[in-house]
Amino acid sequence: MIELVSTNRCIECNLCVKVCPTNVFDEVAGAAPIIARQKDCQTCFICEAYCPVDALYVAPYAYPSDVDEGELIAKGELGSWRKTLGWGPGRVSLAETDTTPLIDREQNELIRRASEKRP
Repeated sequence: MIELVSTNRCIECNLCVKVCPTNVFDEVAGAAPIIARQKDCQTCFICEAYCPVDALYVAPYAYPSDVDEGELIAKGELGSWRKTLGWGPGRVSLAETDTTPLIDREQNELIRRASEKRP
């Protein structure tokens, strides 16, 4: 569930407002967006993934919890989903490091099928 919009990091781009599928945020002129409908959050992490400055924290639980911005920063958790995905300058994408055998098998099978269909 969305727990924090860091007013210290937020650049007021409002991407979180635009990408949220359940309309959790409200834009505020000249300020960071606010969490207006927290209970509508589906914990999808889309807002956190799209935040270009790691100003959002989505807790991995579907119920509200008390968070402290300083503690989140110290633990490296503020914007951590974006880091895990590898989104942002200088980060390695999750797809580049994925070693899941299932994905490799599926990809190889698709390549094989595609090559059989070529003239």
